[in-house]
Amino acid sequence: MSNEKPSLAELEKRDDFVRRHIGPGEPQIAAMLESLGLDSLDALVDKAVPDSIRSSGPMALPPVRNERDTLAYLRAMADRNQIMTSMIGMGYYGTFLPGVIQRRVLENPGWYTAYTPYQAEVSQGRLEVLLNFQQMIIDLTGLEIANASLLDEATAAAEAMAMAHRVSKSKSEAFFVAADCHPQTLAVIQTRARPLDIEIIVGDPATELAGKAVFGALLQYPGTYGHLRDIRPIVEALHAQNALAVVAADLLALTLATPPGELGADIVVGSSQRFGVPMGYGGPHAAYFATKDAYKRSVPGRLIGVSVDSAGRPALRMALQTREQHIRREKATSNICTAQVLLAIIAALFAVYHGPDGLERIARRVQRLTGILWQGLKQLGIQVENDTFFDTLTLAVPGRAEVLLAKAREAGINLRLIDSGRIGISLDETTKPEDVQKLFDTFAGFGVEPPRVEDLDGQARDGIPAELKRTSDYLTHPVFKLYHGETEMLRYLRRLQAKDIALDRSMIPLGSCTMKLNATTEMQAITWPEFAEIHPFAPLDQVQGYHQLFDELEGMLCAATGFDAVSLQPNAGSQGEFAGLMTIRKYHESRGEAHRDVCLIPSSAHGTNPASASMAGMKVVVVKCDDNGNVDVADLKTKAGEHKDSLGALMVTYPSTHGVFEAAIREICQVIHDNGGQVYMDGANFNALLGLCKPGEIGADVSHMNLHKTFCIPHGGGGPGVGPIGVRSHLAPFLPDHPVVKGVNPAAGEGETMGPVSAAPWGSASILPISWAYIAMMGAEGLTRATQVAILNANYIAHRLAPHFPVLYTGQNGMVAHECIIDLRDLKGRCGISVEDVAKRLVDYGYHAPTMSFPVADTLMIEPTESEAKREIDRFCDALIAIAGEVAEVEAGKVSAEDSVLRHAPHTHHLLLADWDRPYSKEQAFFPLDGAMDDKFWPPVGRVDNVAGDRHLVCTCPPIEAYQEAAE
Repeated sequence: MSNEKPSLAELEKRDDFVRRHIGPGEPQIAAMLESLGLDSLDALVDKAVPDSIRSSGPMALPPVRNERDTLAYLRAMADRNQIMTSMIGMGYYGTFLPGVIQRRVLENPGWYTAYTPYQAEVSQGRLEVLLNFQQMIIDLTGLEIANASLLDEATAAAEAMAMAHRVSKSKSEAFFVAADCHPQTLAVIQTRARPLDIEIIVGDPATELAGKAVFGALLQYPGTYGHLRDIRPIVEALHAQNALAVVAADLLALTLATPPGELGADIVVGSSQRFGVPMGYGGPHAAYFATKDAYKRSVPGRLIGVSVDSAGRPALRMALQTREQHIRREKATSNICTAQVLLAIIAALFAVYHGPDGLERIARRVQRLTGILWQGLKQLGIQVENDTFFDTLTLAVPGRAEVLLAKAREAGINLRLIDSGRIGISLDETTKPEDVQKLFDTFAGFGVEPPRVEDLDGQARDGIPAELKRTSDYLTHPVFKLYHGETEMLRYLRRLQAKDIALDRSMIPLGSCTMKLNATTEMQAITWPEFAEIHPFAPLDQVQGYHQLFDELEGMLCAATGFDAVSLQPNAGSQGEFAGLMTIRKYHESRGEAHRDVCLIPSSAHGTNPASASMAGMKVVVVKCDDNGNVDVADLKTKAGEHKDSLGALMVTYPSTHGVFEAAIREICQVIHDNGGQVYMDGANFNALLGLCKPGEIGADVSHMNLHKTFCIPHGGGGPGVGPIGVRSHLAPFLPDHPVVKGVNPAAGEGETMGPVSAAPWGSASILPISWAYIAMMGAEGLTRATQVAILNANYIAHRLAPHFPVLYTGQNGMVAHECIIDLRDLKGRCGISVEDVAKRLVDYGYHAPTMSFPVADTLMIEPTESEAKREIDRFCDALIAIAGEVAEVEAGKVSAEDSVLRHAPHTHHLLLADWDRPYSKEQAFFPLDGAMDDKFWPPVGRVDNVAGDRHLVCTCPPIEAYQEAAE
């Protein structure tokens, strides 16, 4: 121990968050720098990062806070939000998240730090729950196939419109939207339809659809005003003209009402929010998408399918991955990348925990209370517009709507203001009889005795007409009947978690995905009721804490990026891309240059870039990259000149998708501006820039920021994500707005904005405290240091691996940015070993594989992040170096590729008692490195057969016996 007496300020600093977030300590940093021949982090940055992009000054962020002060500040912020009983409805409802799911899933890093299940062998737990989700949706909607979630109900409806446009045999370019659809859904559909030149017709489908040629129609079931209509005649009319029927349906209502699939619907979409997921001022929530089996190859998003592993045992995987946007690029049918996996998992587990009987009980209670409310309002002389209903009533109160809303607020209840003469009331799982009684007291006139809830129970109206009562069974699979006790549920969740690799087990070295620490302090506030239990359309004076959070976070992001304004609405990076391009298009339109629709995209770009450009109605022109992976500036100049009269934008990722800092980026931006275009910078790699470079200063006009990457929102197994966009001041008036909540874009003029891209005004609001807390606790100095260490860790890995696996691309002075690509392209030709063999062998060493074959086929892209200590980085490098030795044995002819330990990887526990006839030992198979016995990850399945899974696509739960056999 030192005999020196440190100052109080020094003692305070030693307790800082920065040291706990950044993995390597000072001795480890010094050792890594020494191996690179450097003496400081500043020297590293000088060598790796071009001077031309370095920021002119530090980020103007507030003083750094410690963890205790951060939570206290967030608590004060949260206390400025008022928790009211919400009866606003419109697709958002109060719900009870079972404690065992909250503690063991939502608050458990074993679930929320997992990555998208591209490596199926280390993702069987979450894949099983996602299969349960699909089964739940299939059963409740009455359709044949469902995906594993989308972003929200409005974007799911927009995806359904786009799919109907693709698969319909109708020649029409018009899509009909029922007037009783939720207004936020209609608005998002209009935003998505505009660049595709799809005409949106709004009206009453029962009276206004006849005689109109359309390729599809969207119906709400029940409608936003509560009415439950028989849609069969409308569906038949649509099918008669080869149009598709899309239905947005309430999942809880479908436990009692005839499912849309049985009424003839072709596509059913909606939200699973009321299955245990808090409202959270709008998100994140998992949407669902179900359709007929005939359309399975056109379904947006991800499908989970059943295949077999190398031993013939059942194994789950993401099916039909060739549909994914990063493969199909500008030919993609969607740009969806992030789904809402964590929220879909919660919703599925809610159904597993309650089972069909429990869900029906919840639904019948909601409907009974709504029937009591209907009866009591009638007794009070209030005109109720709908005689059919599940949970929502619309009241005609001419000239009294705002007065009655104010009276209800005095009683602690928020109702929906439809217009000056109409009010909406929606009940939910959390509604109590006392709440209904408060409504009776509120609506009773002076001197009128209000009815009593208990007196009306026997008189309650059944709002579902006889012809729409559900008669078919649902959730009949055993998984929905086994785990209704908390003890059983607890063990089920533990078994599932044990099948997966998440950040709580080992480093996840995924290039372009930035799997960094999601600190506990950052996560704490998201389940506080003051953030979780707020309706997204609550009156603004009740959510001052949220708006303080938005204002401060937007200011932080502007300071970090050099932009002038930020929109928090996009709830995924893919949505950020689309919103950014649409903002650019709206800007050009405002200048009388709507014809500027060419988008230049480098060949190395992530596949969502060309997919987003296509969705925004732009024509993609590919720009070449040189042999070092940089944008070919000469080709860029040529293409920009050729299209100067129609150039709309350049989409460029910086640092590049190849993991290098391009010295010519300022010149690249200037070329675009000189030819009349705008620069969209993909923020996927912002973790290499934060504190060193500001995109707004080097020429970018707009950029999205993946808060689930650089700013610590966890990936959650493939979502949630948040993708806000920052823009220069000239683009601010065109940022997204919202049809229900005014003032979302304060810079907008009348009719200027691009429209909304998400159902909720501020997107996935409830998880924004995570990023706010991260920035607050790191401060400008800490964030800069994090970037420096991320670059150090990547270069250290490149240095250690280079003698065994060549590094494909480097930037100035032979350095990489925050990630590196190792080249395995010649392995197959040399000895028959593939990049997949290496990836699956890493599982035996306890690691999730790096990003495989992106952006270059047969390579591995590695990103360590700043959160990994040298000890863990060395262990990962040791694993890859050992694998290089195993490859060398094949190359030397000591063993054939077919008989090698690599080709048979991963090795499951089933082999421990099996007859062993392999040319390598069990010790080499299971415990290839010292220390592996201490915390061995046992893959639950062997290598999954992808081809068999796609040839025999099964996207529903297999019989329970299959799980039992797999466990034996």
